[in-house]
Amino acid sequence: MKDFIRTQTRFSLCGLNCALCAMQLGGWCPGCGGGAGNQSCAIAKCSLQHGGVSFCWECPEYPCAHYDGFDDADSFVPHRSRTADIALARQVGLEEYLSRIEEKRTILNALLAGYNDGRRKTLFNTAVYLLPLADLRAVMTALNDQPELSEQPVKERALAAAALLQQAAGRQGISLRLNKKSKKG
Repeated sequence: MKDFIRTQTRFSLCGLNCALCAMQLGGWCPGCGGGAGNQSCAIAKCSLQHGGVSFCWECPEYPCAHYDGFDDADSFVPHRSRTADIALARQVGLEEYLSRIEEKRTILNALLAGYNDGRRKTLFNTAVYLLPLADLRAVMTALNDQPELSEQPVKERALAAAALLQQAAGRQGISLRLNKKSKKG
């Protein structure tokens, strides 16, 4: 999109944690933050129309109609927490929020490197995206406190990590299943 450039590539205009997105981790998506950005992003176009705000919350019209039903469904990343993520970033400050996201990304990288049996990438990504950092730290501590686990086949390590993440999510009342958009009609 002409004239749309962002320097912040870890947190999107609309509240997505780009640093945790599986598409960005895989090098497939620049999102609204890389290079020319997402050419079809309505929110990027809206940003330009409103003076090039870096984040939607900086716009005097926030929250606007773009946010109606905003967190109702997920696609390839959990979209259901964008409004809460924006609120947290505003509360603690952008730099502190980004620091927390970077720690989560380190945890995600560790899960993918040591516990992914080829079937858990989405689960790990969703869990790291949605679970509080304290719970993720506790899961990683529990995994690290099982030295015998490192000797197990990756499938067994993946099952152990997935079980701990599911338990943490259950305690928080969080579903790690992606929410599908309801079909119209």
